[in-house]
Amino acid sequence: MSSVLWKSVLVTGSSRGIGLQLVTELARSCNRPGIIIATARDPTTSTDLQELSKTYPGVHIVKLDVDSQQSISSALEEVQSIVGNKGLNCLINNAAIGFSMDLNTVTPEAMMKTFQTNSVSPLFVSKTFLPLLQTAAAQSSGMGIHRAAVINISSILGSVEWTWGESANFKSYAYRTSKAALNMLTRCLAVDLGSDGILCMSLHPGWVKTDMGGPHADLTVEESVSGMLSVLSGLTEYDHGGFKDYRGQNLPWL
Repeated sequence: MSSVLWKSVLVTGSSRGIGLQLVTELARSCNRPGIIIATARDPTTSTDLQELSKTYPGVHIVKLDVDSQQSISSALEEVQSIVGNKGLNCLINNAAIGFSMDLNTVTPEAMMKTFQTNSVSPLFVSKTFLPLLQTAAAQSSGMGIHRAAVINISSILGSVEWTWGESANFKSYAYRTSKAALNMLTRCLAVDLGSDGILCMSLHPGWVKTDMGGPHADLTVEESVSGMLSVLSGLTEYDHGGFKDYRGQNLPWL
């Protein structure tokens, strides 16, 4: 991974799982970004995150509840004070929730809660932090994480085409539809932010052994994140508006 490209990066949902591993691998890289901002709803509950901030220079912990606009706005002020006039080079919308619910068990409340966190919140986090991304984008050229990027951590389960076959065994109306909506958000942002030089794409981490993925998943969190960071470090304008997995393979939207 060529982390030297990452001047500053912000990761939502960093207290555990994929988010924590993203921060960990970036912090431990010999060419780590100058600024790594790890956000969590309650950072005090993650001892691993606290230890990272004490051990590695440039790791900043910011409180951020992605479901609260007030919290998002407060986090913006804190992040602005950290990055200064350099802006923010990469926003990784990783925070998400997931429940296994079939047609018999799904509820309106679960649908709305999942959409809020997985689809609506990434939009308004991105919208709020857009001025910082624009500031960074104005100082460079080309497209990629070296300039400015919004990375939405999505899922192949949000692909309509992959609803058939073996994938149909995963029953979660709320999670799957929320990730399909997130993918549409990625394309909408790509249309609107491309002229600013801000790359937008969706990234599938694979089926990962986390609290959400469960113990029978295919990948360790280390395998998934190592692959994702390798993919992200090589992004160019040709990946703008794209949907890839942790191996760099293009995935079907529909």
